[in-house]
Amino acid sequence: MQVGLLGRKVGMTQIYQEDGTSVPVTVLECGPCTVLQVRTEERDGYHAVQLGFDDKKRKNATQAARGHAKKVNAEPKRYIREVRQQKPAEVAEGQTLTVEVFDGIKRVDVTGTSKGRGYAGVIKRHGFRGLRATHGVKRMHRHPGSSGPSADPSRTQKGIRKPGQFGNVRSTVRNLEVVKIDPANNLILIRGAVPGPNGGYLTVRQTNKV
Repeated sequence: MQVGLLGRKVGMTQIYQEDGTSVPVTVLECGPCTVLQVRTEERDGYHAVQLGFDDKKRKNATQAARGHAKKVNAEPKRYIREVRQQKPAEVAEGQTLTVEVFDGIKRVDVTGTSKGRGYAGVIKRHGFRGLRATHGVKRMHRHPGSSGPSADPSRTQKGIRKPGQFGNVRSTVRNLEVVKIDPANNLILIRGAVPGPNGGYLTVRQTNKV
């Protein structure tokens, strides 16, 4: 089974190993997750496990969401994602998964939504140097400068780095080391940083990178 769980980012801290070295870790609260649906090749065209995390009040959920969760005797969920499988999953609908499924797994991929920083210029968004702040440059120090060709082809090429929306995109950090698992508190400690703010929802999967 391709192991995966849903959760939220708690924050960053550091722990000390037995030799006294400090390890920066991100604390993730993962699970318990309810298996809302099991996708099969015969019915859906692919194998996957649909998970739900964080109960939502029924009055705030749509009728479709309430009915979907009712099929497995669960409450409507705020965060629902699917974890693809290479073969039929060895779980049942309505089953509850905890961080214990990551026991023995050393590396994971974490997917989330990065922090949104609004409309940003090229210096903040792409790290441009900007123009000279010396003689002859009049209030254009943070401008990008020339970004397109002349008469041929008389247009800006695709992929040119420009000002625009910065952040607030789906991002995946791969092959992160699992430092510690705390089943009593539903926590996973991962070495390194993951996308999104504290409290943001995340999808944690067993990595396929070797």
